[in-house]
Amino acid sequence: MSKKTLLAAAGLVTAATFALSACGSSDDSGKSVADVSTEAASNKAATVLDQPFEKPDLVLTDTHGKKFDLRERTKGRPTLIYFGYTHCPDVCPLTMSNLAVAKKALPKAEQDKLQVVFVTTDPDRDTPAVLGKWLKAQDPDFIGLTGDFATIQGAARTVGISIEPTQKDKNGKLVSMHGTQVIAFSPKTDAGYVLYGEDATVEDYTKDLPKIIKGAKP
Repeated sequence: MSKKTLLAAAGLVTAATFALSACGSSDDSGKSVADVSTEAASNKAATVLDQPFEKPDLVLTDTHGKKFDLRERTKGRPTLIYFGYTHCPDVCPLTMSNLAVAKKALPKAEQDKLQVVFVTTDPDRDTPAVLGKWLKAQDPDFIGLTGDFATIQGAARTVGISIEPTQKDKNGKLVSMHGTQVIAFSPKTDAGYVLYGEDATVEDYTKDLPKIIKGAKP
């Protein structure tokens, strides 16, 4: 294991910086900063955080139009959280598909324990109905959440992920700029202690999920 300092900010503060992505765009001009340090092996998809994130205090609307309190509903459960949007042409659907395939490889009892939460970064277009239809094609048990953009943006910031309001790109297409990391929260501590980037594969998740479900380090 080797320590990696991703960003030095405010003098002695060690920070991880997660670049924005437009799901297909290489623009990384926007960044967010979180006060964490990381420990990872160069041959692993997972980054284990030395200072885990606190689970966001977030209450949104699920795909059934009902209130969903993230902390309350996922307490004591192995939980994967991803911020993205349904109109994304590449990274978001690929990430959800990878997680869905890896989840199906688990024994039924472990599948039932795992919670995968998709929080939209484009709530104006991602209504509960739109989210529900999109996620059903991935895994009907995946949880989709939508709501006030400012609330979502603030919650994402607490786990080091930056998102920006949906806007038109140079071609006039609406895009959502957002960090593309999957954060795993431990069932033992409810803290976000493992981070996966957009390059994580089905094989990576298949190998790591049994450990994540137990709250162990991958």
